[in-house]
Amino acid sequence: MSSFYLHIPFCQSKCDYCDFYSQPLGSQKELQDYVDLLLLEVDLLAHKWPGRGPLETIFFGGGTPSLLSSQQVGSILRRLEAAFGLAASCEISLEANPGTVDYDKLRGYRQAGVNRLSLGVQTLDDHQLHQLGRIHSASQARQAVTAARQAGFDNLSLDLIFALTNQDLLQLEADVAGLLAMQPEHLALYGLSFEPGTPLQQRLQQGVVSEPDDQFYADSYLLIDRLLNEAGFEHYEISNFARHGYRCQHNQAYWQRRTCLAAGCGAHSFIADGYGERWLNPPSLSNYCRRLKSGGLPLELLETFDRDAAMAEYVYLGLRTASGVCRAEFQQRFGTTVDAVFASALEKNEGCLRLQEDRFRFDLQGWLIYDHLISAFL
Repeated sequence: MSSFYLHIPFCQSKCDYCDFYSQPLGSQKELQDYVDLLLLEVDLLAHKWPGRGPLETIFFGGGTPSLLSSQQVGSILRRLEAAFGLAASCEISLEANPGTVDYDKLRGYRQAGVNRLSLGVQTLDDHQLHQLGRIHSASQARQAVTAARQAGFDNLSLDLIFALTNQDLLQLEADVAGLLAMQPEHLALYGLSFEPGTPLQQRLQQGVVSEPDDQFYADSYLLIDRLLNEAGFEHYEISNFARHGYRCQHNQAYWQRRTCLAAGCGAHSFIADGYGERWLNPPSLSNYCRRLKSGGLPLELLETFDRDAAMAEYVYLGLRTASGVCRAEFQQRFGTTVDAVFASALEKNEGCLRLQEDRFRFDLQGWLIYDHLISAFL
């Protein structure tokens, strides 16, 4: 069994903070031509890596996948089912921008087979939405949630960006309260980052905006954790919270290093055979089109893992999660122990790393400085 990711590299307009591979959509014909290429790529991937089904999870990411029509989404899902098969409980997620959906479109997605919706709300402050370059308003975000429920979605994830410029903790608490009022099953949070080459980073360099300091970032993260735990959410990964039974199965496949095939310009595949391989579709739409139209896959081998690299990534990903790293599972997979391989790293992280029920886990403070602490394992 495997997972499948589809990258839709088009947006109505690109957000000021985003450094993912995407570009403004030129026309509906351009979008349909891209869907036709995705269908071809699915068949070629099934031929290159046979026997990978049935698929347990499918994820439409981007970009803005909600620019796709329900008919286009349906055609992609039918092709995936024909090529790989779908597990009876297959989780099928689609990211949506609240400014691009209405009841009819969402109902069409649900009827096509999408059973999990991820809405990019980001914040419920209209001024902040404008600063981020989002195309929707807070009112449209609330309307999109209402429409999603009316369309039959009972697995809804909302995105929240925190540590925004000129934000204070009272404003952040109001954002969290507003999201909780929508009663989502899942919440994904992201600290605002100033990525090189983005308009937001350029405004930072020009002194137009300022970057929140480390203390405000930490206070924000801890506030969100407290509010969501009080509301009954499980903090199951550094950046993700879920009600019981609603963890994102697709993301868990990534964190557990399970096979995930990927189609679309800029997409990454991970093949779990041996110690693992990572493949890339280079982020060039012209190259992507040219390679597929000539009958070949646009894939390039990005990384082949040896045992040491696989062990390091296994720990790196496992410690992001509340499940942590199981000593017995590690030994079964790699024929050695976490304690032996990472003795020095375990000692350095002793203050923030807990051993419970034969699992190593970071505590909340450890997650807060995860990038610093995990470097000892890499």
